[in-house]
Amino acid sequence: MSDKLEKGPTTRRRSTFFAAAATSATLKEANGKSTVGRNNKVSNAKQDCYRNSKEIVQDLHTTAKQRVKHERHYFSCHKLQESLLSSSSGYSNYRGILNWSIVMLVLSNARLFLENLLNYGVLVDPIQVISMFWEDPYSWPAACLVIVSNVFILAALYTERRLSLGIFSEQLGTTIHGVNLMTVLCFPMFTVLILDSVTPVGGVIALGVYTVLFLKLYSYKDVNKWCRAIQHTKARSLSRSLSCPADPPAGPSGHRANKRKVEGQVSYPQNLNYGDLYYFVFAPTLCYELNFPRSPRIRKRFLLRRLFEMVFFMQLLVGLIQQWMVPSIQNSMKPFQDMDFSRMAERLLKLSVPNHLIWLIFFYWFFHSSLNFVAELMQFGDREFYRDWWNSETVTYFWQNWNIPVHKWCLRHFYKPMLKRGVSKWVGQAAVFLASAFFHEYLVSVPLKMFRPWAFMGMMAQVPLAWIVGRFLRGNYGNAAVWMSLIIGQPIAVLMYVHDYYVLHFDGTEAT
Repeated sequence: MSDKLEKGPTTRRRSTFFAAAATSATLKEANGKSTVGRNNKVSNAKQDCYRNSKEIVQDLHTTAKQRVKHERHYFSCHKLQESLLSSSSGYSNYRGILNWSIVMLVLSNARLFLENLLNYGVLVDPIQVISMFWEDPYSWPAACLVIVSNVFILAALYTERRLSLGIFSEQLGTTIHGVNLMTVLCFPMFTVLILDSVTPVGGVIALGVYTVLFLKLYSYKDVNKWCRAIQHTKARSLSRSLSCPADPPAGPSGHRANKRKVEGQVSYPQNLNYGDLYYFVFAPTLCYELNFPRSPRIRKRFLLRRLFEMVFFMQLLVGLIQQWMVPSIQNSMKPFQDMDFSRMAERLLKLSVPNHLIWLIFFYWFFHSSLNFVAELMQFGDREFYRDWWNSETVTYFWQNWNIPVHKWCLRHFYKPMLKRGVSKWVGQAAVFLASAFFHEYLVSVPLKMFRPWAFMGMMAQVPLAWIVGRFLRGNYGNAAVWMSLIIGQPIAVLMYVHDYYVLHFDGTEAT
């Protein structure tokens, strides 16, 4: 009984479960769908609802961004940025300011030039310049000095030929070259000082020619000496290779290639002839080479443009000196004699403008027009006579880039040999400035026939100035310091020399 009673409900539950299962099966067969399908439907509906809600949120965000953008467009007018004249802005297009500076410079100088014409009238007289050369056409001591310089050129060539043949020893050749170079400097100096017929202008031209000749012959001597040293080294290596033969040379094709490579090139001592030496003497360079770079042809239009510039700017220089410089210098004598410092400063500033303008024109006339004319005529290929010295931020950079021929000579024949002997860079730079100061004084004091240390002191003052500018000034401030030294420094030296020359040769009461 008990077992039946216990099993009865179980049987009843089981029958109920099976009946439900059968009913569900019957429904599935009847409808062809199951509860799983309804569940999938629900999940798909939920996903579609999620997607729709996400899209709605995205649309709301997009609408909000567009609204903010429109609000910024209509209401916001500021952003993070620097002023254009600030160095951190990165702005560099100052063409309008440059044009304005040029216009102001032209207008101010036009006013000064008009004032000069109103005060002194027209002082330009080309005949006066020509009469300096034609006053005594049969007695041109400066021209005679230039002609005599051929003696020293031939002496250098004769010495090098004897050295190449082994007739002269290296010591004897060095002695002869030293005597020849010292004579190149001393002979014209004594001639200018002794002869009263040599004018200051003629003396400057003659001494300039001899100074250039001194630097050229010094380079000629050094390069040929280096060639002999290389030749002796090759001879020693050849003797060793003959005693211990190396691998045989390449075939005939390699020999022809080497022959083509050296074809047209001059080697030592074939360079020791008149044509080679005189080409170097007239070439616009101070550093000798056995094989200079040559341009393929002479450009006639380029040559004519440079010739026109030479003639035009020479006339302009003479006119500006006569019309502008001479009256300013004459009016500056009395303040210098009276030691009126305020008037001296005023005269110095008044003289600085024409002096600097004349210096700039002279730079273009000489380094661009004249040297390019000579280089084109001689088909000399290296036309780097100057670099961007106007961007100099240090004094050293200016002196390295405004006169490339002199800089190359100093670097090759003076500065680097001193470094090889163990001299420090600072001492080497000071020695270069010392040599430059000597030649500046040589070219000014000797033609004026009075020894004043103003040019020498001005050049040596560049050494501390270079240290100060390089140490404490950078960028535009350094560039401004270089320009100030050029604009103010040169008129000071000019006034010093003119004042001393005026005191020595003229009556001081004539100053106006």
